[in-house]
Amino acid sequence: MDNKKTHYEKWTKNELIKRIQTLEAGILRSGEQKQEEASHQLIADGASTEDAVASPPPKKKKVERKLDPSKYSTRLVAFKLAYLGKRYGGFEFAEHANLPSIEEELWKAFVKACLIFPETPEEVNWDAWEYSKCGRTDRGVSAFGQVITVRVRSNRPLPKKEPAVTEGQGSPDGNEPGQDTTTASPVKEVREFDDFTDELPYCRILNRLLPPDIRILAWCPKTPAEFSARHDCRERQYRYFFTQPAFAPLPRDLENPETATTTKVKGGWLDIDAMQRAAKKFEGLHDFRNFCKVDPGKLNINFERRVFESEIVEVKDAETALPYLARDEFRPPSTSNYGLGEASQKLPKVYYFHVRGTAFLWHQIRCMVSVIFMVGQGLEDPSIIDRLLDIEVEPKKPNYQLADEIPLVLWDCVFPRDEKPENALEWVYLGEENPQNQHGITGLLSQMWEYWRERKMDELLSSQLLNLVSAQADITLRRDPRAPPHVPVTTRTFEGGNKERLVGKYQPMLQKKRLPSPQEVFDREAKRKGYADAAEMREALAKKRAEAIAAAENPPAEVVSLEEEAE
Repeated sequence: MDNKKTHYEKWTKNELIKRIQTLEAGILRSGEQKQEEASHQLIADGASTEDAVASPPPKKKKVERKLDPSKYSTRLVAFKLAYLGKRYGGFEFAEHANLPSIEEELWKAFVKACLIFPETPEEVNWDAWEYSKCGRTDRGVSAFGQVITVRVRSNRPLPKKEPAVTEGQGSPDGNEPGQDTTTASPVKEVREFDDFTDELPYCRILNRLLPPDIRILAWCPKTPAEFSARHDCRERQYRYFFTQPAFAPLPRDLENPETATTTKVKGGWLDIDAMQRAAKKFEGLHDFRNFCKVDPGKLNINFERRVFESEIVEVKDAETALPYLARDEFRPPSTSNYGLGEASQKLPKVYYFHVRGTAFLWHQIRCMVSVIFMVGQGLEDPSIIDRLLDIEVEPKKPNYQLADEIPLVLWDCVFPRDEKPENALEWVYLGEENPQNQHGITGLLSQMWEYWRERKMDELLSSQLLNLVSAQADITLRRDPRAPPHVPVTTRTFEGGNKERLVGKYQPMLQKKRLPSPQEVFDREAKRKGYADAAEMREALAKKRAEAIAAAENPPAEVVSLEEEAE
């Protein structure tokens, strides 16, 4: 039986496919061998060679050349990377995920480039390579400033070992011990290792192997020895992008008058001023338990987080021309709160919710954005933020919809923490060592241009088609006399996706069903694992941790004696 069978659940998808192909090839070869043996038996029994089935000669296997890790030095390197997360199941590798992860793609590239030498390359396991990551983005979320550290192969020469000199022998240079060597031949000067002319071009090597939606942007040649991408990060910045209008508005004549009783904001449009006032309320130190998803496995989590900055920002020169939106029947009655200028301005406009903080809870940004969108649509007042941040008044989170994941981007990670200034990073961006690595035929910018233009053509053609459709029909004709004068009474809500969601009659935030409190979630998880409650589970885990630390500090006597003998 294959001794790797128990590890298959940790293998990457590609490696599992290769394994299946290898097993299939083995079965085919076994069948060919049996066929050949049968043919030889026929000949031995006196049958003609024509009666025997000829089998083709076996193909020679390609022998993969492997590098010897012992011949290379290693170094700890920090990398800054960007990726578009739409195709991926998140940053972290998950054994039973349906979609590939960013870590899985990185692992395959590092292994194929022989930058790391795992014993089982088909199994994603970074433990041996001093690996750390700054952010753990969820499924569909992108990052333009993610940071990881890995110990990788280096071109730096290994230190030369001086041969040992035993008693009674001369020195390695042929002189007797104590002999004057002032007239010996001069020692050849060793040139200092250069990180740009002598080192491996890490970024270019990895970008050749990674998918086009994952790019290595920079590396740090002087990564501190004790640096951790997770623990040394001082600030993480996120941006959540959206358009104005958020979804297709209806002509004024088709809107149902009864909808105005729910919201004063025209469907599809967002009150940018109200969103800005709501966003500012997140700044400072707050308990965000009503703006996150509770992880049952993290019993000791602290829900307090400090937000340095929180605001709505317009993206300049990013408008797409959809002229029909400028017609009065589609525009809101008042434009002062919507960030709209003159009628000739291109629409839709593009904005993003910008937030900076030390660290964030699970789904925290998407929860914050979801409530801000409710405020922008006139469904909630900006004061709802104050209410949900007050856990004495609202100890349980209302069951509201989470904002879509695709528009969210981990924009940047800032280092170092104030208490560890020595762990600062000096990035060398691709192209700074050689401009052609940025603007050459195979340069990073050229690669990204190709990727961008393909999607720009999709946007261009779809916008032209949308403009064409909006101008073709004269909806005032009403050729069918049975056509209803208005759309059905329902609230159309925006949650960050490509279209609105119909919710019928909107239920205000404070009237929504409450989810279990964090303590209730923890107690339920503890009981599932056989404990009386979360307090007992915490106590048991703390005891196990203390025992593990004590065992590490005081190893058994037989282990100590073995170590002394080895010394």
